[in-house]
Amino acid sequence: MQNYRFTPAQQQQALRWLVFFHILVIAASNYLVQFPFSVTLPNGFEVHSTWGALSFPFIFLATDLTVRIFGQNLARRIIFFVMFPALLVSYAFSVLFQEGAWTGWGALAVFVMPVFRIALASFAAYVVGQILDIVVFNRLRQLKSWWIAPAASTFAGNAVDTVLFFSIAFAGSSDAFMAANWPHIAFVDYLFKLVIGTLFFLPAYGLILNILTRKLTTLHQAVATEAVSAQPEAAGQSN
Repeated sequence: MQNYRFTPAQQQQALRWLVFFHILVIAASNYLVQFPFSVTLPNGFEVHSTWGALSFPFIFLATDLTVRIFGQNLARRIIFFVMFPALLVSYAFSVLFQEGAWTGWGALAVFVMPVFRIALASFAAYVVGQILDIVVFNRLRQLKSWWIAPAASTFAGNAVDTVLFFSIAFAGSSDAFMAANWPHIAFVDYLFKLVIGTLFFLPAYGLILNILTRKLTTLHQAVATEAVSAQPEAAGQSN
């Protein structure tokens, strides 16, 4: 894919929307991770995971598309602008809706350590995981096969993100179930993310990239044509 040039105004607009999207997904994932679920396989083995495993991969999809189209500098700026607001929003949202129930605004006046640990874990995992995702993707994005960069960055970024999140949030936690099962849940969560990423997000990445490539190519061709047609007019006026 060719490199496109964007005006500062276009980059600022993209930055605002992407920052909002990242914060939204992080807050939703931190809320959903409070709800574990179990699936019993035909052999009787129970698989434990959380609903947050289904929403967080959207972050990696958005980051990879950002690096591909806008470059790694804008992707790093997004992480800088997202990390602290996401920490606060995640904590507040999770306190106000503990276990799916509205607790009232007064709940914010009471510090809830388990929720703060989840928000802090998300903060650390997001920053480290996204930086690794950007580094891996940026190194591989010039390869001829478009799918190698998003696949490799998703595998690496999700691995670091998952280990950091579950170890910080649930190791020795007051939640007996999560404290006892977090390594298992983390491993299954990682496998879930890889399956979801491979079956759904990787094809979605290719589809969205193809659509954006056509739109950006058409846009830049139109701008170039307009610039070329404006040159004779400017020359005529100068004469």
